[in-house]
Amino acid sequence: MSAKVLLIRHAQVALRWRGRCYGQTDVGLSREGMQQSREIAGVISRRRDAGEIRAVIHSGLRRAACLAQMIANAAGVRAQVDERWRERDFGRWEGRSWNAIWRETGNAMDGMLTDPHGFRPGGGETTSELHARSVCAWQALPRGGLIIVVAHGGPIACVRCELAGAQASQLARFRPAEGECMEWNPREQRPGQRAGRARSQNRA
Repeated sequence: MSAKVLLIRHAQVALRWRGRCYGQTDVGLSREGMQQSREIAGVISRRRDAGEIRAVIHSGLRRAACLAQMIANAAGVRAQVDERWRERDFGRWEGRSWNAIWRETGNAMDGMLTDPHGFRPGGGETTSELHARSVCAWQALPRGGLIIVVAHGGPIACVRCELAGAQASQLARFRPAEGECMEWNPREQRPGQRAGRARSQNRA
């Protein structure tokens, strides 16, 4: 892949979703998340290579689409949706608090790392399924120019894990913080090397 790619995780979600499993649930951003998105879009629009933006791609979920549309508007391109960049499908766990899930299932959720091919959190996607579609989305990116992808922690972690040649059991260490931006330039960087980090905290 000859393109320079910026992988960006969406900003902070609405406060009522903090501490909850939301996966593919279409939740919005908090006020801070909206401000963080504006800041990230501003930083990208001031890059020296901002005029080379060829495509802005997002998952189609509001929390990613918001930032992607801001960047696309500034760049004068059309934001594109690729649903393969969506977060993991957590099935019946979606909308529940992580504490409630823990009380009910104990350490079963560890299966996302210890049993990547068989464990389905809440009856949803296995880690292997998430990994496969995320890598397919990555391989389908346009070639040439600057490509912006606004997505979610799970798919980005899978791509970084794949590029680093790491095992699925190490996936957690590749998960970005909200608003974190990682740059991949095959001519200048090793796979998975970080380019920078926006103001960020908490996990989704």
